[in-house]
Amino acid sequence: MPRKKLKPKDKKRDIKPDVRYNSVRVARFINKVMRDGKKDLARRIVYKALEEIEKKVQKDPSEVLDQALANVKPRQEVRSRRVGGATYQVPIPVRSDRGETLAMRWIIEAARSQVGPMEKNLAAQIMAAYNAEGEAVKKKQDVQRMAEANRAFAHFRW
Repeated sequence: MPRKKLKPKDKKRDIKPDVRYNSVRVARFINKVMRDGKKDLARRIVYKALEEIEKKVQKDPSEVLDQALANVKPRQEVRSRRVGGATYQVPIPVRSDRGETLAMRWIIEAARSQVGPMEKNLAAQIMAAYNAEGEAVKKKQDVQRMAEANRAFAHFRW
């Protein structure tokens, strides 16, 4: 489903921290996992995944999630830009909030692409990202490689 583009007058909504870890980042992650408005199910999945991570690593799972997101967050991405009759892939720096959103999306997509219970898949993907490996980190490297390869078109940035 296409995302609604924010108009200049639209304000970003403030997300309240989640109840268990008192973290806005975990609350945003829960919202990203949610499908069809089933927030309770999404909350259960994320909390079970974080509990599993806590058992494995013996660290605060919200810190593990923060580090995993930092490892997956891209620095640059490419955007299509039409100049004359040609379309160029122009590398642009990624804003911090967009980078975090992309990192969350890639981790969740990687977990959904696997077979089995979502809690275990999500925990495995977060752990892989925490260790700077896995599908989400590969996606980040692909995006950054693409931006690097198209560096010649950086002067088309708008």
